[in-house]
Amino acid sequence: MSATLHSPLSSSVMLSFQRRRFLRFTAQSAKPNSGFKLQKIFSIIRASASSSSSLDAGLSTELDVVTGYSEIVPDTVVFDDFERFPPTAATVSSSLLLGICSLPDTKFKSAVETALAASECYTLENSDDLMSCFFDKALVNVGGDLAKLVPGRVSTEVDARLAYDTHGIVRKVHDLLKLYIEIGVSPERLLFKIPSTWQGIEASRLLELEGIQTHMIFVYSFVQAAAAAQVGASVIQIFVGRLRDWARNHTGDLEVEAALRRGEDPGLALVTKAYNYIHKYGHNSKLMAAAVRNKQDVFNLMGVDYIISPLKILQSLKESVTPPDEKYSFVRRLSPQSAASYNFNDEELVTWDQYSFASALGPAAVELLTVGLDSYASQSKRVEELFGKIWPPPNV
Repeated sequence: MSATLHSPLSSSVMLSFQRRRFLRFTAQSAKPNSGFKLQKIFSIIRASASSSSSLDAGLSTELDVVTGYSEIVPDTVVFDDFERFPPTAATVSSSLLLGICSLPDTKFKSAVETALAASECYTLENSDDLMSCFFDKALVNVGGDLAKLVPGRVSTEVDARLAYDTHGIVRKVHDLLKLYIEIGVSPERLLFKIPSTWQGIEASRLLELEGIQTHMIFVYSFVQAAAAAQVGASVIQIFVGRLRDWARNHTGDLEVEAALRRGEDPGLALVTKAYNYIHKYGHNSKLMAAAVRNKQDVFNLMGVDYIISPLKILQSLKESVTPPDEKYSFVRRLSPQSAASYNFNDEELVTWDQYSFASALGPAAVELLTVGLDSYASQSKRVEELFGKIWPPPNV
């Protein structure tokens, strides 16, 4: 299942830009128009007849069946599986930079050292500005190297410490994009990963209007997904397992408890509701399901645009043979047709603003969003502290 996320920058916008984070990779479709995090490598595997050459004629695997409905994004260990599962796209993040700096030798170390030698950063007198400059240059240098290795796009993490500053996010993305253009990476090869606060969603709106594609993360409630879809975010990512874990240990979230009363898993229910909303009302966003915990999760998500799955689950799917008369028993749970018959209440169909967004955000989303932001911000701070210790780099 391919997906189209491309929204090219106009030439005038491109010209205006030209003037004025052990590792983690994420993968997306090899096509520039398709979508795609800590100490991880994500690569899309497309099941085919050749991948099942040892199977008898007429037999397929569960992985074959699932990939007929959703893009499968394996979550695998970086260096052990880089050759086995060559990525088609990548993410550069604070976690990645920490991993590069912690290892004695990687192919990306020179990209970081070059960033620390960037002459334009040396003119900055404020130490925070200096480290921020080095950080941006390192992200982009590594991202540029990754762009040479993968046919798809590179997604760049936007500093989580800007999560509640719309214009700060926009400025940061502009700065990163300008640096990418300077090293010859076109905007069509890029996505920018932004936290789903209201301010982050508003930044996504502004950036998407410019043709800059955004990937919204830390989505744990319907209001976040719906608001992100309304502004045209290219990719919306929901962590199924994390929401399930929260529900096992907490109460008081109306959205979670409503799903439980229906006998549904809260994480899967959120993906279903978000998918149906996007497709029923004609939004262009693509939906990504992450933190799946077992094969049944994968089966229940069949039809969603992207599924990030641990290698252990994918290996089990690949080893499970499905006779022809059984493969049709797999039910696609999510489809545009099923979305059309899904009912939403009037309160869910509003055009979200900051006040209604904040009012609808439940305790699960608030807590999980805060945890995610704290983790990402801590990693960014560690990168800058590390750069402060190793700067200047050798031979500079």
